[in-house]
Amino acid sequence: MNRPQDADAALATVRAVIAERAHLAGALLPILHGVQDAIGHIPSEAVPQIARALNLSRAEVHGVITYYHHFRAEPAGRHVLQVCRAESCQSRGGEALLAQARERLGCSADRHRSADGAWSVEPVYCLGLCASSPAMQLDDRLHARMTATRLDALLDATEARDAQSAQLTQEATA
Repeated sequence: MNRPQDADAALATVRAVIAERAHLAGALLPILHGVQDAIGHIPSEAVPQIARALNLSRAEVHGVITYYHHFRAEPAGRHVLQVCRAESCQSRGGEALLAQARERLGCSADRHRSADGAWSVEPVYCLGLCASSPAMQLDDRLHARMTATRLDALLDATEARDAQSAQLTQEATA
């Protein structure tokens, strides 16, 4: 949402989602899901609109956005790597894998998205694979029993697919 027309379009989308879902019982989560699905994140400018529509405080809406790992306040990278930080994954090396992913992809605890916009690395709390920890999710695919070597291979394969796709696109437009 860098350009004003992008912000205007996003806020129009937010208004449409609110109009569609505000009547639902417990409408906050359906509205937040709708906005995230439509825009890819929940812009900070949407929080006052949502709060006003549901007669909630901005703090209440912001609290829900920051509580659930699914919601993000900024656009994600083209690829989203979520690293589980629940107890089982932590005890099996999840924190080291999170640090490895952040370092390799140029992300940090403060900046989840890489400078080139290719990657987001997000710590999450429980992917539901406790018996197969440590676990990660790359885009929409779960990966269990991860190791440093398997993480590198997963990232290498993803980057190779991206490079191949970019080359094919370049050849098609040439």
